[in-house]
Amino acid sequence: MNRFIAYAYKQQYKPGIIGLFINPFYYARTNLYHHVRKYSHYIRGRVLDVGCGNKPYEDIIDCEEYVGLEIDTEKNRMSKKADFFYDGGAFPFKDIDFDSIMISQVLEHIFEPELFLSEISRVLKPCGTLLLTVPFVWDEHDQPFDYARYSSFGVKYLLEKHGFSILHQDKLGDDAGMIFQLVNAYIYKLITTKNKYIKHLLMTLFCFPVNCIGVLMSKILPKNKDLYLDNLIIAQKGQKL
Repeated sequence: MNRFIAYAYKQQYKPGIIGLFINPFYYARTNLYHHVRKYSHYIRGRVLDVGCGNKPYEDIIDCEEYVGLEIDTEKNRMSKKADFFYDGGAFPFKDIDFDSIMISQVLEHIFEPELFLSEISRVLKPCGTLLLTVPFVWDEHDQPFDYARYSSFGVKYLLEKHGFSILHQDKLGDDAGMIFQLVNAYIYKLITTKNKYIKHLLMTLFCFPVNCIGVLMSKILPKNKDLYLDNLIIAQKGQKL
């Protein structure tokens, strides 16, 4: 059964067909994974993954070294794959130490984004690249450490203010699938339980039909660029070359 739990965890961040059955966030996570892979060629050299969790994207990044950083808590030390831990202030690295930085679904949990982005800029080499994803339409999560939502204009402004040039900016989940993803997020919090096996059974019974309808509707109905789940930005430190 431990193998099943490990496989189910993998399906949470890299969902395949089985993810339709057991992942209530299938639509959102599929979009994130596919777009990170699409732009992964920008992430190279010595890479820092800030808020790395269990490094779900490490295997699609072709780099010299992949370094994970997490907030220093007892829970994170027990459950995360981070190489370094810090107190939420200054990063434990010297200036211009990394060629590329990844920040996936983390910025909304940063209470002082100005300080955070200053640290990102400090440890990133000139002309280094940043891959950032952050929610726009989403429920409160990882409470009580959920502080903000960023529009495409807001996150662009913050990055440019800290000396970054935008190379690419995508809106993820900008179709009818977004509506069904929010339905599943609603169901998930109603039926979640501490028993992992019962939880996966309930996910299959309740969330699988919604996932299927969402995928179908995302193909049929038109997009809406003003209503979407996540922002993804590729940025370069300094002016565009």
